[in-house]
Amino acid sequence: MFCRLLSVVGRQRTSPGWQNWSSARNSMSAAEARSVALPTQAQVVICGGGIMGTSVAYHLSKMGWKDIVLLEQGRLAAGSTRFCAGILSTARHLTIEQKMADYSNKLYHQLEQETGIQTGYTRTGSVFLAQTQDRLISLKRINSRLNVIGIPSEIISPKKVAELHHLLNVHDLVGAMHVPEDAVVSSADVALALASAASQNGVQIYDQTSVLHVMVKKGQVTGVETDKGQIECQYFVNCAGQWAYELGLSNEEPISIPLHACEHFYLLTRPLETPLQSSTPTIVDADGRIYIRNWQGGILSGGFEKNPKPIFTEGKNQLEIQNLQEDWDHFEPLLSSLLRRMPELESLEIMKLVNCPETFTPDMRCIMGESPAVQGYFVLAGMNSAGLSFGGGAGKYLAEWMVHGYPSENVWELDLKRFGALQSSRTFLRHRVMEVMPLIYDLKVPRWDFQTGRQLRTSPLYDRLDAQGARWMEKHGFERPKYFVPPDKDLLALEQSKTFYKPDWFDIVESEVKCCKEAVCVIDMSSFTKFEITSTGDQALEVLQYLFSNDLDVPVGHIVHTGMLNEVGGYENDCSIARLSKRSFFMISPTDQQVHCWAWLKKHMPKDSNLLLEDVTWKYTALNLIGPRAVDVLSELSYAPMTPDHFPSLFCKEMSVGYANGIRVMSMTHTGEPGFMLYIPIEGMDFIGRDALLQQKQNGVYKRFTMFILDDHDTDLDLWPWWGEPIYRNGQYVGKTTSSAYSYSLERHVCLGFVHNFSEDTGEEQVVTADFINRGEYEIDIAGYRFQAKAKLYPVASLFTHKRRKDDMELSDLHGK
Repeated sequence: MFCRLLSVVGRQRTSPGWQNWSSARNSMSAAEARSVALPTQAQVVICGGGIMGTSVAYHLSKMGWKDIVLLEQGRLAAGSTRFCAGILSTARHLTIEQKMADYSNKLYHQLEQETGIQTGYTRTGSVFLAQTQDRLISLKRINSRLNVIGIPSEIISPKKVAELHHLLNVHDLVGAMHVPEDAVVSSADVALALASAASQNGVQIYDQTSVLHVMVKKGQVTGVETDKGQIECQYFVNCAGQWAYELGLSNEEPISIPLHACEHFYLLTRPLETPLQSSTPTIVDADGRIYIRNWQGGILSGGFEKNPKPIFTEGKNQLEIQNLQEDWDHFEPLLSSLLRRMPELESLEIMKLVNCPETFTPDMRCIMGESPAVQGYFVLAGMNSAGLSFGGGAGKYLAEWMVHGYPSENVWELDLKRFGALQSSRTFLRHRVMEVMPLIYDLKVPRWDFQTGRQLRTSPLYDRLDAQGARWMEKHGFERPKYFVPPDKDLLALEQSKTFYKPDWFDIVESEVKCCKEAVCVIDMSSFTKFEITSTGDQALEVLQYLFSNDLDVPVGHIVHTGMLNEVGGYENDCSIARLSKRSFFMISPTDQQVHCWAWLKKHMPKDSNLLLEDVTWKYTALNLIGPRAVDVLSELSYAPMTPDHFPSLFCKEMSVGYANGIRVMSMTHTGEPGFMLYIPIEGMDFIGRDALLQQKQNGVYKRFTMFILDDHDTDLDLWPWWGEPIYRNGQYVGKTTSSAYSYSLERHVCLGFVHNFSEDTGEEQVVTADFINRGEYEIDIAGYRFQAKAKLYPVASLFTHKRRKDDMELSDLHGK
């Protein structure tokens, strides 16, 4: 059968419908383009005339920015955008991605009316199939999140699937999720409509114009060099798709944009004998690694194979990349999966196998935001085959970022600054993209880890810990131990264990926690970000007092927990700062904040001063010594008393420990003690966000970070909470969990999340008071099942205090005997 299909395909020619699917109606000829002179100045230059670039231009112009130039090296909307399969899906794992896709859906729905350009928008709905119970659980988790942000969806039976799409074979299904408001659309026509609206708002658009490099002076964008001349500008937006990486490296100050292109295949068929209706829902069969949609009465079907083919862009031009060749042998597993799902297609004539470029990032999340190295250089790229779904929302958020300084939603999970330089090497990206593309459809259980591109950064203790059975996770490219496998455990079984329920490593971690609570343990925390800020005069203290919200004018040797806030009083970073001397400070921040924190400090520090900021993350190994015997161990090794009377809490001192000299010993930990407290200065001091905090103190806040302890949850039998679970108060949705973990001390699951107070009448956010938190009855939704939970605004200290007092009494009795 497959050979017969090959022979049929070999006789086909591309249909006029395919050739004209993305006709660039507004494009000029090459000769005309060469005769048009570019402006010499603009506020913003956008590179890329696909759906991302046109969306940014559209939204910037809607927000009042008019002095904008959009450049496209080929024809408008004729790059990767025109090859898009045209499926708009809101079912995503991340809430921020769901919101972007939902906004895109609403924008594209009204775009034809706004511009008069037909976009082919058709609301078909989507059906996501589950062949296994684990896949169904994953869909139930997504379904819960979609419902709470107002996107209709439901879990349905295989029988209902067959009713929605009569050609599907449903015998192997255990269920599915139906999202009725998903749609299909012509992506190229959407881009043209966005460009048309932007042009009417004053945006100047030029195709057949290549950006050669971006001009930078003193860390600030000053202009761009094109093949038709220079344009001075304040802002540059890199929406160059698979060329974004190369373009970033071509700048006068190279910018790392970690993405890599792969070949992506899908086929187009002739219309069926009984053509599919335009409203036939799109199918996503992740277990079969394929998607299926109606296309002109026939089928468009592609997928994400297990052995992707990377595209190597260096030394090639755009045309070479766009004209990719058919590869039926490579596509055969996906074709077989399609025919198993839709057996009636076996006799259907295939028109074409499309091979197009798609860009992927190291963590399967798109890239947006401002470069940490060059102010005014923004990026929107690396869509992981979801460019159409994200295009509208991503363009809106980036435009808000440029105009207002911050997007209207928290987009940290997509921020360019989540990556470091080591995650941008060609070798790393080529290896990682081979893993990422198949993962698009792989079942992703909580706490899974990438297998490629590992050991980029390791602690000096890595080999010793690895020899002791450490199992590793990656954070910001840094290897960190998760737990240690005892000799009697099956390592292979642990590595391959995947579940939404109680994990196989539960008992291992329980024993490690017990050791920490009853004896003494050492935890390697070398991955934490570490900066030193010094000055010749008092500049270090003055600048840090302005940048941080807590008072840092403390005696030498003292440690302060503090926050680095933005102008609206929100957290940019939380950290601990030790005052080493009158003019020197040591700053400790979370691992993944290294690039973001550095960029924020450099952006707000005086340019010409006797102030030195140094990243010393690599200069120290950080060991966390914890447990009731920690004082005894450190006293023995240092020959110095370490009791609270001699070494008070939040104190830093250089000491000798064992044979090592000059060790900075700090009486603090990062292992679950009560968190950072925010103290507002009463007089004399100013810092970024102070006015906003005072206003929040007076007017109240609109969300509060809250701890939840699950009451009726069976750790052994019930699904576990991981993150992103909806929170209900008195039956009404109030927020989502941000993280969850099992507390071995409380013997309960603990969830953390932000609680909102939505008006029942208008849905608007209202002030959240402590009384509002404390008077509610709460439930946590885990894949459609709600579990009762107790809300706590402060750490649960009473149980720990009680146990410590009991242990102290028993210990004193023992000493008395």
